[in-house]
Amino acid sequence: MFSKQGASAIKKDLDNTLVLCAALGNPQHQFEAVHVAGTNGKGSVSHMLASILQEAGYKTGLYTSPHLRDFRERIRINGEMIPEEQVVSFVSAQRRMIEEVNPSFFEVTVAMAFDYFANEQVDIAIIETGLGGRLDSTNVIKPLVSVITNIGYDHMAILGNTLPEIAAEKAGIIKPEVPVVIGEALEEVKGVFLEKAARENSPIYIASEEWKAERRETSDDQLLHLRAEKTTAGASAAHAAIDLSLDLTGSYQMKNVKTVLSTVEQLRLSGFDISDEQVYAGLQQVTSRTGLMGRWQTISHHPLTICDTGHNEDGIREVLKNLEGISYRQLHLVIGMVKDKDISKVLIMLPKEAIYYFCAPDIERAKPAVELKKEAFAAGLSGEAYPSVKKALLEAQNCAKDADLVFVGGSTFVVAEVV
Repeated sequence: MFSKQGASAIKKDLDNTLVLCAALGNPQHQFEAVHVAGTNGKGSVSHMLASILQEAGYKTGLYTSPHLRDFRERIRINGEMIPEEQVVSFVSAQRRMIEEVNPSFFEVTVAMAFDYFANEQVDIAIIETGLGGRLDSTNVIKPLVSVITNIGYDHMAILGNTLPEIAAEKAGIIKPEVPVVIGEALEEVKGVFLEKAARENSPIYIASEEWKAERRETSDDQLLHLRAEKTTAGASAAHAAIDLSLDLTGSYQMKNVKTVLSTVEQLRLSGFDISDEQVYAGLQQVTSRTGLMGRWQTISHHPLTICDTGHNEDGIREVLKNLEGISYRQLHLVIGMVKDKDISKVLIMLPKEAIYYFCAPDIERAKPAVELKKEAFAAGLSGEAYPSVKKALLEAQNCAKDADLVFVGGSTFVVAEVV
């Protein structure tokens, strides 16, 4: 399992997935889909799209990874996790084939999701890639729309050492004549997407160029004002300016909302009946409709404790931007990371005035807390190492005063132990 082992768990081709799907009757061709890739934001975008489609009355499948608490979070229909008996029956029925093919954990999970969505006759499924795009197991579908949220440095040992190399892997989900929405295209990678789209004769829309967004207010929800910058299929004159309330409060969600709105326009062009009111209602109920957790989520008010799954350079940069928008006396930072990534660039970004509580999530890939403390100390950060995430959080909350802020993050797997 990649979550536990790292790169050694990955099968770098689509062969096993194609064999599994063929044995199941190619379920990936039996439902409509949206395919979502990207370095950051793909989970949020996938859940927002699912919530909107559910609000519009469509039976909506949602495949995401990794899970936080329960394996079944990965496979949902209308927000409901796949039943335990369905997981058990699938594995039992396909055990001989699984033993013969010897697929990865992720490949089996993808096949299970496609089989479940086909059997339950979903109207549409939102399919999030696991890693990269070109060779990701999910890349056996032909979607109505391909979506690439953004490109940043993550999993370089697998995807490439430069942003254009990483972009080329993500661009692998662009299919012939299938429109593609790019959430945010840096100049360094924009040409990669334009070239791939031209080669595939795929219409391409860059959401960050179609919409401008600003935050008007934030409390339990955030009120956003969006204005169309271009009169295109992704930003028609009928939707020139809109106000909406989003229950996901991280400031980085402004980027993701643009991507979602441009994708909804493409779904409308494909024949999906989605009103503006359904878009607004769906965005206001993402967490309750889809079960999304860990995105700038408040887990306690006394003391104020927030967690977020941002874990690479761009993700941590967005976390720090959100922290700047909160008034607090002292920041307590509960942090854990994995050992198969270069974390030096992340560590030098973190605030030196914070008090750190170093920990390790309960997985094989976790960097031992004492090693993390040593590397952090070299970057000018100070704190103590703790034997578990929960003990680190408890100590941070016990030490925090009423006006302090406790933040938990550094890894998806750290957040998984506190939500």
